Amino acid sequence: MPANEVAPRPPAYLVKKYFITGLLIWIPLAITAWVLALIVQTMDQSLLLLPTSIRPETLLGVYIPGIGAIMTLLVVFVTGLVTANIIGQRLVRFWEGALSRIPVVKSVYYSVKQVSDTLFSGTGEAFRKVLLVRYPHPEAWAVAFQTGSPPREVTQHSPDEMVSVFIPTAPSPVNGFFFFVRKSDTVELNISVDDALKYIVSMGVVVPATRNPNLSRRAQNQ
Repeated sequence: MPANEVAPRPPAYLVKKYFITGLLIWIPLAITAWVLALIVQTMDQSLLLLPTSIRPETLLGVYIPGIGAIMTLLVVFVTGLVTANIIGQRLVRFWEGALSRIPVVKSVYYSVKQVSDTLFSGTGEAFRKVLLVRYPHPEAWAVAFQTGSPPREVTQHSPDEMVSVFIPTAPSPVNGFFFFVRKSDTVELNISVDDALKYIVSMGVVVPATRNPNLSRRAQNQ
């Protein structure tokens, strides 16, 4: 065989190559379909709140996936539309006042409400900054999200400025650890929260893009 010719690949190599190529096509599609189906099935559980006689499967004689999801989204939209006016705000205050009289429910409701208001209101600094922190030991770095500033009960015990951080675990970022760390021991990354989450879920495979390289270099030089 001439030196400039490439030896033909054995059939087993080609079969493995094409099989892996097929997996790379189908695995993301299958996982996406599975997640969407799980979300739709979960939202369809809202139909259980309706009387059996007026449920879609009773009226139509067949179960149609997605009707409960559509109804849930519609209820959320109408709720936001109604509470945007003065009458709706009075109803919300009346409802919250009633819940505040129930000891256990009051603690759970207002704790969840405070977190949801912070995350979805668009105000504050919760989950707005992606940081590098020393974890789990001083020679290692971990991606973290700044969740806010510690209360005075915490800051009074340290002469340095502190920040509250959440360190997610991979590949499930919904779990993690919550710490108070010195702000001087953190490095702010100039990447979006979405890109950081993708980076964590992919366990470092999907590398986030830097939005401003100059800011990133300044952070590294601190």
